[in-house]
Amino acid sequence: MRKVNLRSVDLNLLVVLEALLSEKQVTRAAEKLHMSQPAVSRALQRLRSVFSDPLLVRSAEGYDLTTRATEMMGDLKTILQSVEQIIAEPEFLPFTSKQHVKIAGPDLETALYVPDLMAMMRHEAPDMQIDLDSRPADYFEMLSKGEIHFAISGVPPDGGEDQLHRVLLDTTERAIIMGAQHPFANKRLSLDDYLKCRHGYVSITGKGLPMADIRLKAMGKKRNTSLRLTSFMTVADFCEKTDLIFMLPVNLIERLAVGRAVVWQSPPEALQAEPLQFYLYWHARDHHDPMHRWVRSAILRGAGRNSS
Repeated sequence: MRKVNLRSVDLNLLVVLEALLSEKQVTRAAEKLHMSQPAVSRALQRLRSVFSDPLLVRSAEGYDLTTRATEMMGDLKTILQSVEQIIAEPEFLPFTSKQHVKIAGPDLETALYVPDLMAMMRHEAPDMQIDLDSRPADYFEMLSKGEIHFAISGVPPDGGEDQLHRVLLDTTERAIIMGAQHPFANKRLSLDDYLKCRHGYVSITGKGLPMADIRLKAMGKKRNTSLRLTSFMTVADFCEKTDLIFMLPVNLIERLAVGRAVVWQSPPEALQAEPLQFYLYWHARDHHDPMHRWVRSAILRGAGRNSS
């Protein structure tokens, strides 16, 4: 078998060849392909050169296929169907899918948005599974490495944003949460009061300063931090049992405060900042994947946002 350099072959000719072999006539092949008859005739001449075979020969009833043409008909249909499958967009059927969706983010942030996704999947994609990772980690690095499909975060990435897509899930203010028995529980905190308190804060990765410390540093002031947590889930316990106060997003506080002896209030005016925004992040490699698009849409529906 002679070796063929595919770069020298116009693969569009295979589509014309399939029509010629099935119709056994240039005119009908041209009609099938919505091409002019001269164009198909020229293509036939090129095909004869490529295959070193006439392919179609005149007969008493019109045209017949050569032996070579007859032998390649079955393979040709299979090849063209395979090419169509490669080029066609993959189909995603949620109801029959058994794929795993990998999501990472801080425990309380994922608790705000993932349960709604799970509820939708129960009805629309019952055999799909969510793998939820809330361990303290660099979630953006996990996205970069392809370890997860999505990250949910209120903190922007340190770099690599050109590789990421994001969509807004929620916007919320910050507030100070403390135990109901705290000395300042029934008093509006001034900046001086705030600085007299003992503070806890949540930092997932331990990198960078919390917003409050950045603002205080710019003012030449410093607060007394006594506790750093890597999870939000125990904040209410420390507020109830100690005199620690935390500054957290209001939507997280509302979840933490249910059934707990805690109160919250707005920060001192000097520490008030732009609302915090929570985003759903994903890597560019997954942007056009049908399963990924469906999950994005479901998460956004659950968050009351239009799909993107």
